[in-house]
Amino acid sequence: MRERIYFFRERTNYRIPHKKAIRNWIKKAIAKEKFLIGNINIIICEDEYLFKLNKKFLNKKTLTDIITFPTTENRDVIAGDIYISHTRIKDNAKKYRITLFTELSRVIIHGILHLSGYKDKTVEERNEMRKKEDDYLEILSLQQKRL
Repeated sequence: MRERIYFFRERTNYRIPHKKAIRNWIKKAIAKEKFLIGNINIIICEDEYLFKLNKKFLNKKTLTDIITFPTTENRDVIAGDIYISHTRIKDNAKKYRITLFTELSRVIIHGILHLSGYKDKTVEERNEMRKKEDDYLEILSLQQKRL
């Protein structure tokens, strides 16, 4: 199976940086989680666009930084669409005093973890997911230092 990780923009001028590094990092994370890679679409958009998706598909009338839609029924393959609000990640980066790239990376890996089957509804699930996010962000940081 040929893995394909695509990046798109929907009604925004923001371009995701370091696409090659992010692709390699996602591949490493998926392999570490013991899955195969299918087609993964990472779509960057703004609040308004993601709000409409949240309302239409999840029946929620709130802003969010990410929505993930799995697109495979094969339990061994990770594939799906990851929608990310540039507005939310920009605001969160300021709020948490981190770089935009760090927040973008955290949200991307959060989506990958959702596609891997991780949930974040309970405190325990959120803690487990946050630990995984931190572990994978460390891998990305080490990867960038080698570039």
